[in-house]
Amino acid sequence: MVLLGFVLGSAGAITFGLLGVAVVFTWLLPEYPRLENELPTLWRSLGMFAALTGLAALSFYGQLRMTPWRWAPIVVLLFGIAAVGWTLWPR
Repeated sequence: MVLLGFVLGSAGAITFGLLGVAVVFTWLLPEYPRLENELPTLWRSLGMFAALTGLAALSFYGQLRMTPWRWAPIVVLLFGIAAVGWTLWPR
């Protein structure tokens, strides 16, 4: 349960940070058109971490309430973490 809390907090913090960067980039876009090249990657990362945050929240809730379906979101969360790592790992 504690590990799910760490994952939820970390994913939520990254999502919140990426959302803040997206707001600032969108606001500064008229003055700095070169930021437009960064937006697709930023939106993709924001979407991935928002989905990861949702999965972590669902997993945390399921584990907290000891629901019968609690293992399914945990397995999907683990695959989500692996997918995000695979996508963002430098090559």
